[in-house]
Amino acid sequence: MLFSGIVRPMSDSNLAQRLSRLSGQISTIIVGKQPQIDDCIACLLAGGHLLIEDLPGVGKTTLAQALAVSLGLRFSRVQFTADLMPSDLIGVSVFERSRDAFAFHQGPVFTQVLLADEINRAGPKTQSALLEAMEEHQVSVDNETRALPHPFFVIATQNPSEQLGTYPLPESQLDRFLMCITLGYPDRASERALLAGEDRRKLVAQLQPVMTPDELLAAQVEVGRVHASDSLLDYLQALIAATRSGQWFVEGLSPRAGVAVLRAARAKALMARRDYVAPEDVQAILPQTAAHRLVPVAQARRGRVEQVRAMIEAVGLP
Repeated sequence: MLFSGIVRPMSDSNLAQRLSRLSGQISTIIVGKQPQIDDCIACLLAGGHLLIEDLPGVGKTTLAQALAVSLGLRFSRVQFTADLMPSDLIGVSVFERSRDAFAFHQGPVFTQVLLADEINRAGPKTQSALLEAMEEHQVSVDNETRALPHPFFVIATQNPSEQLGTYPLPESQLDRFLMCITLGYPDRASERALLAGEDRRKLVAQLQPVMTPDELLAAQVEVGRVHASDSLLDYLQALIAATRSGQWFVEGLSPRAGVAVLRAARAKALMARRDYVAPEDVQAILPQTAAHRLVPVAQARRGRVEQVRAMIEAVGLP
């Protein structure tokens, strides 16, 4: 479904109901992972791109498909491999003899949700082809700029870097992702439900949209209206300053990353049915929005996420 161009405001009760139904429907597919599902929804409400990093087979692709279907968005999936070329993603101009001219054939990036499956299995040249699309929502081919559909999201899955045949994502591309999450193994009860239930792919095929693209865009407008007080901004700035202090990370968060954290915190507050951002919203979303952008100092004995959480505990509320 294409965006109609008219964004109508949604009532608070209607929006809350829609978001609750959205979260509930996806949780019937990805069982036992409610916090991660809510993070994914918050990421899309904030208008950001999502990176899901985990082992193969834990439901990364299924989660991306369930999100796209439940939001009524046009969906394309690209399997990233070592021989994938930028033209395979963006498109290519082909000479048509009948017209005696070149015609551009759109690639799979011209969609509303692009699933970049196993993105780190492609080479750096192909990975970089997504940079303009993710930042500007457009692509440039043959000296011509072409706009992408609206809304446009990239949901990328990534295998652990220690696995064979993977290329690390450059920092410039990691910074384009608003959030990075992991799913992990299911608990015992959830795994039993997976073993005893229907195939997840069949269940995804049976899903119906619970929100339209217009309603999603209206919800994004509401995210921008969530109030952030001066004291909340003081607290966020204190956290950003801590990342730049050299005590926790080699380099700190950029101003663009700080804006991204606030946008995600606003989405988190909206999902909690509040019209203001609370410190717990920032605390809850900071590991997912900041950890993939940061490198812990050499003496740290924690991973990126654990280091961010330790920093949060050390930075007092203003």
